[in-house]
Amino acid sequence: MAEDTKHSYRELELLDAIRRVGGFAKNSDLAGALSVSEETVRRTIKALSKSGAVARVHGGAYLVGTQSDPSFFKRIEQHAREKRAVAKTLLHNVDDGMTLFLDVGSTTAFVAEELRARGKLSVTTNSVQVAQTLVGHNGNRVYLLGGEMHADELGAFGHVAEQQARNFCYDLAVLSADALHPKYGFLYLNRAEADLASVVIDCSETAVVAMTHHKFGTKAPHQSFLPEKIDRMVVDQMPDNTLARQMELWGVAITAVQEEVLEC
Repeated sequence: MAEDTKHSYRELELLDAIRRVGGFAKNSDLAGALSVSEETVRRTIKALSKSGAVARVHGGAYLVGTQSDPSFFKRIEQHAREKRAVAKTLLHNVDDGMTLFLDVGSTTAFVAEELRARGKLSVTTNSVQVAQTLVGHNGNRVYLLGGEMHADELGAFGHVAEQQARNFCYDLAVLSADALHPKYGFLYLNRAEADLASVVIDCSETAVVAMTHHKFGTKAPHQSFLPEKIDRMVVDQMPDNTLARQMELWGVAITAVQEEVLEC
């Protein structure tokens, strides 16, 4: 508590609000909880980040030096400009009232932010952050899968999550992957994440992978769905000729963001 004496009343109030929700909160949620503007929240978070009490991430903040300091928050800030551009482009595939699945990927977190422009969505997710972003907004209905929570992903996995995911029929599944290899397709670092993705695709009319070019040509240990099951990949830039030809053979359409979107 001695550390708290260094902070203003507003800063203490915000720190307490973040603690109450488990160590991470979105700016919009903090503004509502404290009855202040998001700009006030951003200023307060900026001051707290300078003192090392919190770390700023896309759209929110998390407490530093606690169990609520997983690597997910660090990953979400990597290549943020490209991820945001991918999310803005993918939004064109989504209409009001659709039933969606969004996974725990860091790019998917940006997609969730953009989806706040749509309304009356039914969104199933295993991601705590996606659920926080969309619940209670524009008439959305959000279903958070159960299962074993993984701290480094802020998401639920395992048999329970897979069984619950099968209870829905998705118009669109928005998935991420940790790697894309021209021989093996979309690959995952986490076996449980690969298994859930495979389940979701079988319940989806359309499956889209959102990815930045930094994963092109890389490998990860776990295979999931056959690459032919993906309808479209939305990326920040086109892959090289070898990978592009392989995507065509697999029947995966590629949508690359426009330069003006990337510059936004």
